[in-house]
Amino acid sequence: MWSFIKSFVPAWLATFLVASSLHTFQVLKALSSLGVEISFPEWLSTAWKDIVGLLPTYGIIIAIALLLAFSVVTIIRKYAMKHKVTKPRFITLTSVAGATSIAVALLAMQPILNVTLIAGARGYDGFLFQCFAGLLGGFIYGLLRVTITSRPLSNS
Repeated sequence: MWSFIKSFVPAWLATFLVASSLHTFQVLKALSSLGVEISFPEWLSTAWKDIVGLLPTYGIIIAIALLLAFSVVTIIRKYAMKHKVTKPRFITLTSVAGATSIAVALLAMQPILNVTLIAGARGYDGFLFQCFAGLLGGFIYGLLRVTITSRPLSNS
C-alpha cells in the first residue's frame, strides 16, 4: 500500500499541475489572440490562481480518474496477461491508462455537468494537452511503481 501511495501521489500531482497549467495557457492564449495584453507576471498569477481554484474540483476528478485507470492496469497485469509484464510494458500501460483516464473524465463531464469544466480543453488541441498531462502522470506512476515495488511485475 505504501509503495502505491509513493507512486500515486507524485503522478497525480504532476498530472494536475500540468493539466491546470496547460488549461491556463490555452485560455490566456485565446485571450491574447483577441488582442488582450497579458504580462508575464499576470500569466504566472493566473496560473497560480487556476491551480488553487481547480484543486477541489478538477484535482479530485483527476485523482479519481487516475485511481480507476491504475486499478484497471493492475487487474490486467494480475489476471489478463498470461505472459510476463516487463517494466517497459507496464510503464507503457500506465501511461496509456493515464491519458485515457483524462479523456474519459473530460468526455464524461459534459453530459453529467452540461458544461465543459475545463475551458482549456474545449478545443481539440486543448483536449489533447489535457490527455498529455494524464500520459505524463501515468508514465511517472509506472516508473515509480516499478522502481519502488520490491516484488516482480510478472505473474510467473
